Amino acid sequence: MPGDGELWEVFVRSQQGVSHRHVGSVHASDPEMALNNARDVYTRRNEGLSIWVVPSAAITASAPADKDALFAPAETKIYRHPSFFPLPEEVDNM
Repeated sequence: MPGDGELWEVFVRSQQGVSHRHVGSVHASDPEMALNNARDVYTRRNEGLSIWVVPSAAITASAPADKDALFAPAETKIYRHPSFFPLPEEVDNM
């Protein structure tokens, strides 16, 4: 039944060389069922190359209120941003 089991977060990699992207959540009683449910819901049109499923309870996230403490120091270090470096022509995705 939908809604039964643990909540799992689903990440799909659409093509080689691209990072996995969070696409949504599914409910499942075990990892195998979570993977199958994720495949059925999020890759129906053959758009995925690989799927990751992670129990939602295993994810630790920052709170929006912590934004300044976590990210403000990075604003003064533009050399850490990928846009600071020129991208070679042969690199399609970054």
